[in-house]
Parts: sequence; structure tokens; C-alpha cells
Amino acid sequence: RRKRKNRMYVTKIEPVTKTKYKVFIDGQFAFVLYKGELSRYHIAQDTEVDERLVSQILSEIVLKRAKLRAMHLLTDMDRTESQLRTKLKQGLYPDDIIEQAMAYVKSFGYVEDENYARRFVLSRQNSKSKKEIYASLCQKGVAKETIDKVMEECYEMEEERGAIQKILEKKRFCAEKATEAEKAKICGYLLRKGFRYEDIRQVIQVSEWNT
Repeated sequence: RRKRKNRMYVTKIEPVTKTKYKVFIDGQFAFVLYKGELSRYHIAQDTEVDERLVSQILSEIVLKRAKLRAMHLLTDMDRTESQLRTKLKQGLYPDDIIEQAMAYVKSFGYVEDENYARRFVLSRQNSKSKKEIYASLCQKGVAKETIDKVMEECYEMEEERGAIQKILEKKRFCAEKATEAEKAKICGYLLRKGFRYEDIRQVIQVSEWNT
């Protein structure tokens, strides 16, 4: 059977569930469609299909679905780029569609491994060892250079805040009893010593809660 220009053949349609089917074109897996979509686009086994129709299905149905799925997965929980890719692969989206869906969510800043790793470290550094946190981030597919950068930054921040706390203790500064003027004075002193305002604010806030 000779193939005409811009024509392809549906070589197999394989059920995934009662309503979803894997479509193979020219012997290669192409995409997954629902039963109603197979009827709407007249996709049937051992029939010809136009290249333009395949492109239309990929852009109007499959890509749109992959973008929505990616957004839903990120709304459901924070994920790394690697975890999101794995989930989309499990959803049987073709590789080029996954790449386009990833580019889409990344354009909004919804998946960014450095920010993910930073949140992950900050939320666990008081309860887990550096080694445990490092191993967990590696398992989640975060690049080692990203983990190194974020851990250095986060643990340096912890040391800075520890130094601020020691100065406050040395000066017998009580955050709970201090007036706004006294807080402003100690804040100015620490800023002149080179500490960041955000670190000073956090330490004073924590001191208030703990007293």
C-alpha cells in the first residue's frame, strides 16, 4: 500500500481505559484520545489520516490538555521540573507536547527548581540534617549545582540569624518588653554592622514569640 504525500495511516488503536485510547500512526504512538474525540475526528484503525488533521489534534486537543494537566498538578502540590515531567509522561503525553507544556508553565514562573529547593530547605533545616535534605532534593530530580547554591545560601542565612541572636542576648535586649524606639535603635545598630534587615526583623519577631 503506497502512502500518498501528507497522508499517514492509523495502524493501531489501543484502549487505555473504557473511554481513553492510544492512537498509533505509521506504527508509532502518536497521542491519547477519548472515545468521543475518535468519532469527531474520524480516527479509526487501518484508515488514512491527513497530516494537517494530526497537527490540529496535537495543538487543539493534546497540547491544551497537557497544559491544563500541568497547571492542575502544580496547584495540587509544589513539584520540581523533573517530577512534573514524570507525571506528564505517566499521562501518556508525547515528548514534544511535554516540552511545550513545560515551557508554558515555566513562562509563568510556576515551576522553578531553585525556588522549590529554597522553600524545601528552609522548611526542613531545623528538623533534618543537611545530608537528608540533600538526598531528598536529589531524589526529586533537582540538579546538584542548584542544591549546592541554595543550601549554601540558606545555611549562611541561618548562621547570620544565629549571630544576630547572640548580639541581642549580649545586649540583654528583650523583644517583648522593648518599645518601638528601642527596637528601631537596635535595628539601626545591627544594620550598621552589615546584617540584612529581613534577618534582623525575623530574629526579633521569633524572640517576641518565644518570650
